[in-house]
Amino acid sequence: MQNKRRKSEEKDIPVVMIESSSEEEEAEKDDNYVGDSDEDSCDHSMEKMKKRKRKVGSDKTIGGNGKMESKMCHQCQRNDKGRVVCCSKCKAKRYCVPCMTRWYPGMPEEAFLKACPVCRHNCNCIACLRLDGLAKHLMNVEMKFSDEEKLEYSKHILRALLPALEQFNTEQMIEKEIECHIKGLPDSEVNIRKAKYEKDERIYCNYCSASIVDLHRSCSSCSYELCLTCCKELRNGNLQADASEVKVQYIDYGPGYLHGKHCSITPANNGTCTETTEFKLRDQIKVAVTSKWKPKENGAIPCPPKDMGGCSKGTLNLRCIFSENWISQLLLKAKEIAQKCKLKEMHNDSELHCSCPKYKGVNDTSGGKLRKAAARENSDDNYVFCPAVGDAQLANLKHFQYHLFKGEPIIVTNVLDSALGLSWEPMVMWRACRQSKKTTDVLNCLNWCELEMNIHQFFKGYMEGRFDSYGWPQLLKLNDWPPSGLFDERLPRHGAEFSCCLPFKEYTHPQYGYLNLALRLPDNCLKPDLGPKAYIAYGFPTELGRGDSVTKLHYVVSDTVNVLMHTQAMVPTVEQLSAIENLKQNHKAQDQREFVTGANRMPRRIKDSVPNVNGKSDLEGLNFSQDKQNCDSLKVENSNKAENMKYRQQGLKVENSNKGENKKNSQRVVKADCGTNKIGEKYQYREDSSLFGQNLSERFEEEDGGGALWDVFRRQDVPKLEEYLTKHFREFRHIYGSPLPQVVHPIHDKTFYLSTEHKRRLKEEYGIEPWTFVQKLGEAVFIPAGCPHQIRNLKSCINVAVDFVSPENVNECIRLTEEFRKLPRNHDAREDKLEVKKIILHAVSQALDHLEKTTFRTTEGHIAAGSSSSSDKQKYK
Repeated sequence: MQNKRRKSEEKDIPVVMIESSSEEEEAEKDDNYVGDSDEDSCDHSMEKMKKRKRKVGSDKTIGGNGKMESKMCHQCQRNDKGRVVCCSKCKAKRYCVPCMTRWYPGMPEEAFLKACPVCRHNCNCIACLRLDGLAKHLMNVEMKFSDEEKLEYSKHILRALLPALEQFNTEQMIEKEIECHIKGLPDSEVNIRKAKYEKDERIYCNYCSASIVDLHRSCSSCSYELCLTCCKELRNGNLQADASEVKVQYIDYGPGYLHGKHCSITPANNGTCTETTEFKLRDQIKVAVTSKWKPKENGAIPCPPKDMGGCSKGTLNLRCIFSENWISQLLLKAKEIAQKCKLKEMHNDSELHCSCPKYKGVNDTSGGKLRKAAARENSDDNYVFCPAVGDAQLANLKHFQYHLFKGEPIIVTNVLDSALGLSWEPMVMWRACRQSKKTTDVLNCLNWCELEMNIHQFFKGYMEGRFDSYGWPQLLKLNDWPPSGLFDERLPRHGAEFSCCLPFKEYTHPQYGYLNLALRLPDNCLKPDLGPKAYIAYGFPTELGRGDSVTKLHYVVSDTVNVLMHTQAMVPTVEQLSAIENLKQNHKAQDQREFVTGANRMPRRIKDSVPNVNGKSDLEGLNFSQDKQNCDSLKVENSNKAENMKYRQQGLKVENSNKGENKKNSQRVVKADCGTNKIGEKYQYREDSSLFGQNLSERFEEEDGGGALWDVFRRQDVPKLEEYLTKHFREFRHIYGSPLPQVVHPIHDKTFYLSTEHKRRLKEEYGIEPWTFVQKLGEAVFIPAGCPHQIRNLKSCINVAVDFVSPENVNECIRLTEEFRKLPRNHDAREDKLEVKKIILHAVSQALDHLEKTTFRTTEGHIAAGSSSSSDKQKYK
């Protein structure tokens, strides 16, 4: 039996490869591209550059003063491109006219003469991009906090986390009392042994996959481990965690289906395995579990049977990870200091306030501090806080904390003004990236399948746009590039630039954010991957309905900030628009056929609806069916016969079915957070109009700098949102463009994107609507934990995001973690990757240590709470 203790791991899945063309190879030569064979050789890029300098003629000329002057361009390392401009500041660097025009389009010659890009610290030649010196300097510029700031921040952390600490302690004390009853001993005589584990291991509950932080039960004969929540539920006969595996089947019908053609196979909605049947079977599994695995009368829990992962021989004994009474002592210490500080509870805190006019009954948006994003009746939260970098209000951290605590999105404008001006052009990033692999996996937003593609070819499509053979826009996404956890390593200069431009660095700085609780984990502890992560995707100005470049409705388990670093407009021709409209009519007819015959009902309004179309993707089409023989175990399968190809659906594991016709190329289903069934209405926002149901003008598309359309839902609206999606799920499409067969969790599945029409109907039926706004170039969007959101790209966009754990929203992180437990065992969202409870314990410990050292050092020494390792505190001294 395999223990649930495990480290982070990567899953390699073969994909189809699109070879690079001679055009890309020539581009590499022209840019003096250094093709490093491995990452270690990247550090020697300067030496390689010197070896590869092309000296067509002499690189020296006689100047007016009679001295020899070099004509070598610093950017391209050539001397045969004509006139060069020499920097008057350093008097050493020169740039030729072609390089100035190509790589610095927004910088006039006069600026080069005054101070060259090297002097400005934003040179994007390949040698400078890969130099470690400046990047390391920028990344290691430690944020300085005054003693007063540290004191106030520590108080803020303590008062925010004290309720959660009390809850943890209560759960543990209850389990200790049960242990005393099991052993028939008083509390003072019960000895709880420490569990053996490695510092860089994450310990998970074998039944619900939740992270184990301290007290838990472990089998005396095998390695089975059970969290306290499962222990409580098992004794109550009401296990909430889902032990079933839910799988969904999608069959590829070919590219014709994507473009609205008829399919001869019976639609999946006529299958026998319905969403209702599926959930009944999952409930039956829970009943079966509790019937054969029961606690003893005294509360002791035996190890579960072998078919449930246990050994059925031993007994689950109580074990601890920290010292036995560490949390209890920590709580006593926290309460004492909180009383001395006279700390108020967070929800009654009068210090957190808002000076926005909307809360004073004045709809005054002068000065750009607010941006209207909703049209709810009798609501005071239709506007979102929207300060600019350098604004006086931006320095008011309490104002920011108020909106974050209330669960409202925040938009900070002009954040790139605080950066050094390094180019985020895709070709610059491509040349800067320290990796030998020239291909990457990209997601086709039409069929939600991945294909392996040359990076240069992808970026070329980003700049110029791509259309398939049917004339439909081919919208591709490159998520988390460079790979997760390697952004600062592969793109050190860009990583440093991103950190420099982040607003509210007390929360967002990846290394030194004092109020980012995730940074309080010890150095020897396995930390969650919070970024930064880059998301590069094509965009289209109008809502297509199928194949749109979208991030589907989802949660982020923590708070997050997303910065739009670059945009590129794609302007279709009249002929292309005409072809798109013709295909939309095919999509509309297909929706009418399938939604009527499959679901026996038609959506009340499918205005200008546009189903799915495949760009000239190598995957041929869509198919949808269900396994009538196995209603209790629906499977996600690929109909492609290509051997050794595996497919993954977002949120669920995928298996091969080897059905359908042979395909010329193979693709794989991936974690897809783009595309959906949308309505092709052009969307706009006006102060004096409702956001839904009207054919508004195209202001969103024409707005200068607008790159991404966001919809963020309020926390209190989530139950109604989930109810709407569960009710209408058959009207949405997913992998291969197939209608959704069932819903496991409307948000955690990441299979829904609400189009303009669906948002209109959501408001009409349930009276709720999201905050809807356009993110412009250089804007940072803050999304609090617990707020479902979706995004559609209006242009090709490069977004960089970083997650953080704020004291204000730890309760939402805990709530989401509890939701993960109830997902099926094979659901991708089930794993507790954040480990927020562990973060809370270490954050409280460090805050108390600081408060005790600075203001409340006592001479009695009667409270001796355990503390984190000394490495916990090094960053903040």
